Amino acid sequence: MRKTIAICTLLLATLSLGARPKYITYEKFGARGDGVHDDFPAIVAAHEAANRKGLPVRARDGRKYYIGGGKQTAVIRTDTDFGKAEFIIDDTSLEDISSYVFSVESDSKPFKVRGIGPVSKGQENLGVKLPCRCVVEIRNDGRKTYIRKGLNRNDGTAQREMLLVDADGTISGNSRPVWDYGKVTSATAYPIDEKPLTIKGGVFTTIANLAESRYDYHGRGFTVSRSNVHIEGMTHKVTGEGKNGAPYAGFISMRNSSGITMKDCLMTGHKTYKTIGSAGLPVAMGSYDINASSCIGLLFENCTQTNSIDDRAYWGTFTSNFCKDLTLKGCILSRFDAHQGVDGVTLQDCTFGHQAVQMVGFGTILLENCEVHADWLVSLRGDYGSTWDGTIMARNCTLKARGRSKSVSILSGHNDGSHDFGYPCRLPREIRIEGLRIDDSTAGDCDGPYVLASFSRKAGVKEPFPFGTDCEVVLKNVSVASGKPLVAAPNPEAFPGLNVTRR
Repeated sequence: MRKTIAICTLLLATLSLGARPKYITYEKFGARGDGVHDDFPAIVAAHEAANRKGLPVRARDGRKYYIGGGKQTAVIRTDTDFGKAEFIIDDTSLEDISSYVFSVESDSKPFKVRGIGPVSKGQENLGVKLPCRCVVEIRNDGRKTYIRKGLNRNDGTAQREMLLVDADGTISGNSRPVWDYGKVTSATAYPIDEKPLTIKGGVFTTIANLAESRYDYHGRGFTVSRSNVHIEGMTHKVTGEGKNGAPYAGFISMRNSSGITMKDCLMTGHKTYKTIGSAGLPVAMGSYDINASSCIGLLFENCTQTNSIDDRAYWGTFTSNFCKDLTLKGCILSRFDAHQGVDGVTLQDCTFGHQAVQMVGFGTILLENCEVHADWLVSLRGDYGSTWDGTIMARNCTLKARGRSKSVSILSGHNDGSHDFGYPCRLPREIRIEGLRIDDSTAGDCDGPYVLASFSRKAGVKEPFPFGTDCEVVLKNVSVASGKPLVAAPNPEAFPGLNVTRR
């Protein structure tokens, strides 16, 4: 009898465990997946349940989930497999343009860090203890940096940067401070989840907004504020773009995090629209599919885009601000860009299209086995001072100049010393080129090729905000398709301290 009871009890327990769901589906919460009915409320509810129960979410292959413009967001805190399902994101009528469809979040909340004294460039320890490893943003609101020049000029942003900090206060070597902070007015810590969260698959199609063409950035798609996230095999398409439209901040927008990987993803460049900039003149608006802001240690591997990387009707796909340690491998994109500074960039086996490689910042830029379709190999952004405090290295790369090029150069930029960007500006301390083919065969009768563009500089002019021009350049195995000689610069006298060595 007792044996029989024990067997029955074990059987009931087994059946009970077997009845427990292994994952959550959207259909369980009312989604139809027919591409017509609004499944957004069901998607939001499904992720709410998954987060409570600690279960993954799976979409059903072959379903087409329609997402309307309601003001709500599906919060993702568990693994999600979108599989081969389609998602239609309709942006033609939105209650809130900044309401993301999905928000990938941590279970841990950010918190303020007190007691941080002055911080020095390169400092190895923050001088405070933390409950766990965190990404920490330090700020000095009393100093302005990145004071932009040009058609989108502005008054700059508060001095700030991200640090990767262990519980004992040790700052990771790839994220140590690049500035001196006489005072830290605030510091915010974002705890790092050690367990990875994975998001897979899915074909997402945005029906583009038709709003007035002005700087009303739409925050739709995914925002990722959790560290240690892997995004794999996702596709994003865009349809319905008309004669006018507002820009997008990014279909994938990453912020305040570390250790995010995007692999085998297919993105789309957005149509370029024009508006009136802060200088009162027409300007093209940036609209992005990938946006990384205030992040450390990001990897993008084998990411490409649906439209031609050389089609100038579409804006550059990738942008970043305030990031450190960015790596792109095997990517084919219309642009890599770092607006408000980056510390450390690695670009390997990549091809970049018409907006090419643009940045300002610190540390080392490494281009290896890359092809760039532009008039420059690297452009240091003139609106932020064309500054790079560090080294540029290029190995086995190809610069494929565009047709109708006016000038071809390895390094491009603009700084005549007349503008205060909020920090000293300079050329890279060192440029090392080991294997570069400059294909200027379709560029016509253009100037160059040059090591440095003119940078809008004139010799003998007293500069209110001097631009540092001391730079060691080492060239090895550089060939030019047209047979023209590679010259240091069109105005070498404007670059005192520039030293070019050929091997």
